[in-house]
Amino acid sequence: MFMIKVIGCLIILISSTLIGLEYSKKYTERLNNLIHIQNCIQILETEIVYASTPIPIALKNIYAKGNKKVSFLFEEIREYLLSNTNSSLYDSFSYILEKNKDDIFLENEDIEVIISLARVLGTSDRIDQQKHIKTALTNIDMKQKDAHMDKIKNGKMYRSLGLLFGFALVLILY
Repeated sequence: MFMIKVIGCLIILISSTLIGLEYSKKYTERLNNLIHIQNCIQILETEIVYASTPIPIALKNIYAKGNKKVSFLFEEIREYLLSNTNSSLYDSFSYILEKNKDDIFLENEDIEVIISLARVLGTSDRIDQQKHIKTALTNIDMKQKDAHMDKIKNGKMYRSLGLLFGFALVLILY
């Protein structure tokens, strides 16, 4: 009987700790994905400003060169843009980012920065687009700093709460 209680306690502790780790994972993933999106937007800047690449080809190149954790979004945006000829680049970005919001762990403010960039892409000359891209990169950098602070504060809290909840549950049950 004692062995069953010990195994039960271990299962409770391990499972509650894993739940806490899973909750803290979203903060780490958000920070990592913001970094990857920043890299993808830098690739977009290179494609548009320096190589004068059309948007659909630039989106394909971002998918090829970027980190696949987030660059798949740009491939989906390209496919949506090409398959829906009456939709704009803004509509494509909005639809795909909203569809994949939970998979990439981004908050609404993060997505709004990217969508605001999509509003102006392809509507002006390269110099003006470069200014908008720089603004978006600056905003994403600020979001990265916020995500880093959230990761430090909330990530540690959820890991600790998972373990402490497991201990409390073991104490209550046994």
